[in-house]
Amino acid sequence: MPSRSVRSDSPFQPSRRTVLSTAVAGAALLGAARPSAAAEAKKGAGARHVAMRSWSGSQLSFTPTGEIVSYVDPFATEATPVPYVVHGWTSPKVVPGFGLTELVASWNAVTPRGSWLEVRVRGTSAGTTTKPYILGRWSAKDPDDGGGIHRTSVSAQGDTVATVLTDTLATRKGYTLSDWQLEVRLHVPADDSTAVPVVTWVGAMASALPDDKKVPVSAVGPGRGIDLAVPTYSQEVHIGHYPQWDNGGEAWCSPTSTAMVVGFWGAGPTANETSWVDPPVDAQVDFTARNVFDYTYDGAGNWPFNTAYAATRGNLRGFVTRLRSLAEAEQFIAAGIPLVVSVSFKKGELTGAGYGTNGHLMVIRGFTATGDVICNDPASHLIPEDKQVRVVYDREEFENVWVPHSGGIVYVIAPAGHALPTPPAEANW
Repeated sequence: MPSRSVRSDSPFQPSRRTVLSTAVAGAALLGAARPSAAAEAKKGAGARHVAMRSWSGSQLSFTPTGEIVSYVDPFATEATPVPYVVHGWTSPKVVPGFGLTELVASWNAVTPRGSWLEVRVRGTSAGTTTKPYILGRWSAKDPDDGGGIHRTSVSAQGDTVATVLTDTLATRKGYTLSDWQLEVRLHVPADDSTAVPVVTWVGAMASALPDDKKVPVSAVGPGRGIDLAVPTYSQEVHIGHYPQWDNGGEAWCSPTSTAMVVGFWGAGPTANETSWVDPPVDAQVDFTARNVFDYTYDGAGNWPFNTAYAATRGNLRGFVTRLRSLAEAEQFIAAGIPLVVSVSFKKGELTGAGYGTNGHLMVIRGFTATGDVICNDPASHLIPEDKQVRVVYDREEFENVWVPHSGGIVYVIAPAGHALPTPPAEANW
């Protein structure tokens, strides 16, 4: 079992990602968890703070930095340095009003003809500005598919103040950041000055979460009785497919969930785009796994890579945030927006699931009249059939395998012109 294992993209595999808000362990789990970010980052006491800030359109003005960077793609067949001209944009400094302990960035962009982008963040801790931490190096496509580089998170960035856990900045125990500032660096091939990435939206979610093991069930709200017609795909249909991308379908809960929501908006890949998939059953899932894969993490569950992929489809926009409760999730369902959510639980903690997991993603598609959660669970009942994917989970049980465990992580994916719900005072979207 990999020593870096933390959060699984499958209830059946050793974990490959981080459960950021709690470490879930025990013999009932299929896969083991190492200490979570809660062991590395001092969580806020009492209050649950989540705040998001984003920029788009004319707010994003990139200018040449004067740098020429030579980058060696560590996953290329030949480790050849390639020169790039760098264009940059730096956000204003954001003061969330609380000492943040975790931050996840998101971006929506296109990367033509060999170009790529890098997203960084820095902050202030005890009056001192931190170094820049790299939150991702991203190209919409791999080099063998006409892209720039193999998209990747960057490991081994930890210092006294903070570290990066795949896609998440997490402060060390006893440290918080009073502010944060994003930097986006576009890498343009030196031999093609016209191949400039276009960034349409960028933002970040900062949080400071309590260590509560259980949250009270939220009141039923405007999502009751709504069941959005999200297509049902099973990750189990894809067992053994393309093992070079995280061992095939058994670990593809994130791309399967992303594919379901992208398909809901009618933005899935065409038959021509998926013509390489063999066997072609639910080929959009294989296509998504390929296009969200993180080569350093060695998995398809990098949160912002999933939403960045979704934003390359049609006019969709995607971002990662945390919601505080199912009451907030209901607002999205009432607005016609399904959500991809990150959960973890021991076998028996989520009635009807039939498995345990130290990290899994599924889709909230609606709520029953009494407020229970209607999900598309790509691992539902361990049966490899799409028709088994739609399930109903108890509201209180679901809220408690989601909010305390991942901090309420969601992917929000919707057309750019589709109105989001009105955010709360401490805006988390």
